[in-house]
Amino acid sequence: MKKKYFNLRLSERRLNKLRKYAVSVDKTMTQIIEELIDSLTLTESGDSSLTPFPLKQKD
Repeated sequence: MKKKYFNLRLSERRLNKLRKYAVSVDKTMTQIIEELIDSLTLTESGDSSLTPFPLKQKD
């Protein structure tokens, strides 16, 4: 599988929270994000395309 890169802007607070969580579960931040993405549920629309559920944004 060819790997792709993307940039993600996070507040310092969220970045630190992600770092601490990754250390606490002995995983990399990439592993945490990949697992979160893999856990997302997709639903099929009438035209057979996959549409993700909207996420509520919290700040």
